[in-house]
Amino acid sequence: MPWPGPCSPPPRSRWGSSPPSSADRSSSGSIAARVGVPTLTEPEVALEVEALRFAYDGPFVLDGLDLHVERGELVGIIGPNGCGKTTLLRLISGTLAPAAGAIRLFGQLLDDLPRRRRACMVSVVPQEARVVFDFTVREIVLMGRAPHLGLLGIESKDDRHIAEEALRATDAAHLGDARLAELSGGEKQRVLLARALAQQAPLMLLDEPTAYLDIRHRLDFYRLVERLRAERSLTVVVVSHDIQLAARFCPRLVMLHQGHVAADGPPKQVITQENLRRVYEADVRILEDPVSGAPLVVPAPEGD
Repeated sequence: MPWPGPCSPPPRSRWGSSPPSSADRSSSGSIAARVGVPTLTEPEVALEVEALRFAYDGPFVLDGLDLHVERGELVGIIGPNGCGKTTLLRLISGTLAPAAGAIRLFGQLLDDLPRRRRACMVSVVPQEARVVFDFTVREIVLMGRAPHLGLLGIESKDDRHIAEEALRATDAAHLGDARLAELSGGEKQRVLLARALAQQAPLMLLDEPTAYLDIRHRLDFYRLVERLRAERSLTVVVVSHDIQLAARFCPRLVMLHQGHVAADGPPKQVITQENLRRVYEADVRILEDPVSGAPLVVPAPEGD
């Protein structure tokens, strides 16, 4: 049976792969195997952002920004308020349109992709849940299947199965019949993560997902994201104000400043006293976490 609908793999000329064999189709039958793009040879670069420029009504928030993310990476985007972190995610997801520059998802220009096709390639976990109606958790997670539905928009048994599997993967299966308003902050974020998993997009964007969580639930959430990325071969880009957590869980950090990439690399290369003074205008000292080895930021002693 051919790959149907807007989430079909692109033609061979753009993906460098022939159509899947019968064995490939068989192996993609399990729910876990189907999370993400079907089993084809994909470009090694998941995300390419080139010379990106964007402004709201004033100066450019992003001004010539370049960023490349390899498939399977977990990348943290950090920087002070107003540096364009959330704006960058909105541009990558197609919510905003750039004034100049190009964005490619798995080798395909974002501008060339129909809206539903974009949703098959990139999912978004927002900072908080904004749901107008009093949906159940199960209904919210099923919304992640929208890009895969036919013309009538009716979920199939397979769609419901995928949604249930996403709830189990995020330790939220027991919440299926609950209403979103009844949940704690940590539970809500797991539900939003489950919705993104049900979407089966190979690139996941997270915008300050732990902003309103206490330290225990922040740690739990980052560990969950880290595990799911490894298990499902996801590419993850997460915006975070929490430098400590980003340095602990993200093997690569990208620091934004004045519309550009100010630093890009492993946490120890990015989280330096000089960079934090220049970008955050903060007088700090950098120690080493005795457990993880990640950079640990502490205030500089007064008068030092």
